[in-house]
Amino acid sequence: MKYKSVIVTRKGSPEVLKIIENDLRAPLPGEARIKILATSVGRTDIGYRKGELSFAPKIPFVPGYEIMGVVDAVGEGVTNVAVDDRVAALIGHGGYSEYIYLGKEHLVLVPPTLDPAEVVTLVLNYVSAYQMLHRSVQVKAGDKVLIIGASGGVGTALLQLGKLANLTMYGTASCSKHNILTDLGAIPIDYHTQHFVDVIHRAEPDGIDFVFDGMGGNYAERGLAVLRRGGILVEYPAPSAGLFTLLGGIARLTLANLRQKGKSVKSYGASALYRMDKRPFMDDLPVLFHLLEEGKIKPIIAKRFPILEAVQANELLEGGQVIGNVVLLAPELL
Repeated sequence: MKYKSVIVTRKGSPEVLKIIENDLRAPLPGEARIKILATSVGRTDIGYRKGELSFAPKIPFVPGYEIMGVVDAVGEGVTNVAVDDRVAALIGHGGYSEYIYLGKEHLVLVPPTLDPAEVVTLVLNYVSAYQMLHRSVQVKAGDKVLIIGASGGVGTALLQLGKLANLTMYGTASCSKHNILTDLGAIPIDYHTQHFVDVIHRAEPDGIDFVFDGMGGNYAERGLAVLRRGGILVEYPAPSAGLFTLLGGIARLTLANLRQKGKSVKSYGASALYRMDKRPFMDDLPVLFHLLEEGKIKPIIAKRFPILEAVQANELLEGGQVIGNVVLLAPELL
């Protein structure tokens, strides 16, 4: 029996994505075979494909940073999941496929009532937002925050979770996306026509508590300027220049701009934390499932594509007009 995957054949534009066939095999001991129902298309997928990001998989590889699916078969020694269980996993790559093989230690059970398209957005984007808000820093009701890049998958997750936490929120996005930011409880700032430093200085002359920066570069330096004494900048852009360059940049920001002002910088990466310790992820994802079940969060899905139409999905995300998430789904879910 065969199944299909989408692979990156070389560095480049979405056209380098090609469909291949694979042999379906039995799972190895300690492994489960998962029929994939949903995966997301994200910035990291694009960066890996273009060869812009550190630690990219070796070409050829299957993109897709997270999955939600159904257990199709289990290998010897797998007792935490069973055939027909719905599961989710953070995988780094491998999601643009009809099937995937994963070690039992990566699998989180998913409530049967939840929409796979919504579930898969929680695995990376909402976990990242939740952990930045409640682990990297500990926000409390009334805190004032700025979200740089507020209209993407992580940005909209930060807004929804920030609203639940009763934060005062500012968010940067193009003017066409301001209605969404307003609906999610944020004060929108148009990064094309407004300087967010000036806007926030006028609105919050004493500074704000936290900045969550999904863009990096000059945005981080400007973000520092709006923090109060004791405020924290959390950076979460993909480390395109490499880990040591990223850490060096944070060190330079800290030494040059922060020490005398009592501000600090933290770097967040979901995968790095997951590799060091899976437990926070395993604890936080079910919390988000519960919030989704209760209707307290509602992922914004810009477009749903069949799982093998990855070229079109990547083209849409790269166009820059997407609000929220782009997902790939098994055909029976469309």
